[in-house]
Amino acid sequence: MCKTIPARGKGYTAGSFCITSVLMSDIEAKVNLDTTAFCTCLGKDSHQIILPEWKNHLLPIEGVQFSSASNNMYPLGILDTNLVFPHPAGSVRMKTEIVVMDNCTSQHIILENDYLNIYGIDINNHKDRYLTIGDNKRQKFAFSNMPKQISVVSSVKDTYKDEFVSNQLVEAQINPLLSPKMRNELINVLYTYSKAFASDNEPLGAIRGHEVDITLNIDRPYPPVLRRPAYPASPRAREALEKHIQELIQLGVLRKVGHNEEVEVTTPVIISWHNDKSRMVGDFRALNTYTVPDRYPIPRIQETLTQLSKA
Repeated sequence: MCKTIPARGKGYTAGSFCITSVLMSDIEAKVNLDTTAFCTCLGKDSHQIILPEWKNHLLPIEGVQFSSASNNMYPLGILDTNLVFPHPAGSVRMKTEIVVMDNCTSQHIILENDYLNIYGIDINNHKDRYLTIGDNKRQKFAFSNMPKQISVVSSVKDTYKDEFVSNQLVEAQINPLLSPKMRNELINVLYTYSKAFASDNEPLGAIRGHEVDITLNIDRPYPPVLRRPAYPASPRAREALEKHIQELIQLGVLRKVGHNEEVEVTTPVIISWHNDKSRMVGDFRALNTYTVPDRYPIPRIQETLTQLSKA
């Protein structure tokens, strides 16, 4: 039942936004929870404000057409990032892939319905409007039109900074001769670029911008030796293999192949055990046979150490 029935002809005034605040690259941003959206997207102009060097962080996207209700949308690339939903009792980090659109006029990040389902985001419109994430229905996240949202974001920023200092800088040796102001400036710089440091929760994954292009010395169609099936594996090895694959997918090193995507080169992997610990090993012998070698001079370690002796 409607809490306040609008006057006749004023029904459009009863609507409410589903926009909330998040942290993206430690910058406050707005997210529109859109249950009708088919992809999570953001306009390039809004992205410029949040991440000025956004062009250097995009993953390529090709052969895909997007459209809104009335216009075609032109994708520039995909941003692989985390959205942090701040909350004093414990924030929620959501790993997302955002399609940056050239002609998207929305000032907010549009979060598609799939992410709402995956992370269990529920919108409550009874009495006070709020949203919950996951199984904890007592932890309520406010929408942006509710008070004290900005102060919550600011307090969460300070909390993340304190956690960074206590966890990742706990063994760092900072010059004791630095003044408190200089020490604080140094910590601020390290925190600003904290994504460059690995942690237990966020280990280093794929290094963007340093991908290696492998050139083969043969033309299509490739020989059958480059399309090898998987090796037989025991149940124990298959379980370990699945665990390694999921870890590499989460780190962005591997990705799942689409159901309509053609794969021209396949190579099997095996599980190697040492001290009851597993390691995934790829059998690239056949691929190396048809790969153009990348020859370059390797520096002598002893000469390098000698040059550093007086540094």
